[in-house]
Amino acid sequence: MEYRHLGRSGMIVSALSLGNWITHGSQIEEQVAHDCVRAALDVGITTFDTADAYALGQAESVLGRALEGVSRDSIEIFTKCYWPTGPNPNNRGLSRKHIMESLHASLQRLQTDHVDLLQAHRFDYEAPLEETMQAFDDLVRQGKVHYVGVSEWTADQIAEALRLADDMGFDRIVSNQPQYSLIWRVIEAEVVPLCENEGVGQIVWSPLAQGVLTGKYLPGDAGPPADSRATGPEGGEMSWLLRDEVLEPVQDYAALCREAGYAPAAVALAWVLRNQNVSSAIVGASRPEQIAENARALDVRCSSKTRV
Repeated sequence: MEYRHLGRSGMIVSALSLGNWITHGSQIEEQVAHDCVRAALDVGITTFDTADAYALGQAESVLGRALEGVSRDSIEIFTKCYWPTGPNPNNRGLSRKHIMESLHASLQRLQTDHVDLLQAHRFDYEAPLEETMQAFDDLVRQGKVHYVGVSEWTADQIAEALRLADDMGFDRIVSNQPQYSLIWRVIEAEVVPLCENEGVGQIVWSPLAQGVLTGKYLPGDAGPPADSRATGPEGGEMSWLLRDEVLEPVQDYAALCREAGYAPAAVALAWVLRNQNVSSAIVGASRPEQIAENARALDVRCSSKTRV
């Protein structure tokens, strides 16, 4: 496993991290989830990413149980808050009330007294940014959160949060969690240049474009494989990826990878990790074997001249 600093912070994370967005507490049985966590630890993954809203808290609970007995100082646990976690108006957003209550509930589910990174899962246009940043800073000072970050914020939003932190003496954000892959490269224009300059690292999600870059989804098929995420509740979010105009060039890409002796997934992950602003790439797994397969990305070297 390769390890990198999270942005310009002192904390080191594994280049691949295990996420449980649609798996733990939802798509797979708990024992399989535990096996996947153990497989991740076996290949040197130390970073685990979850969120309070994943499976309405069940994903955090499963991860907490899966990590029982693992030395706390040997791993990094990341979680997030913003999306609704209940029916009440204050069960969402980035108000002080929700941040505090959400984090305390997350700590109980994760069976820990702190998280290594707390992330704002989206930007809240209703809560004052100063209130959000103050609440994050208070949690850092209380020792319940080591670092703070954001997810899917624009360059302007990240810049404003950094300016406010500097002006008010708050703890600075050290990370952003955007979607990034060979197919989705939006952050390259504005987010990455800003973050490189400010010392904010990227923890990227969907580096395999929700499995499309493995090459398993074929153009012209009547439908996706029965056991794939495309047939689950999140399938609607994949619809734009399952069009033939996307899948046809992906098949060409997959053929080139195989001709070179590499799995398409490994090359896709290696390409993401060649970006120096990427601190870690989040991978999911519904089977333990997928962890070892994804770890082979670290054996692939993409030249800085590689163009896609």
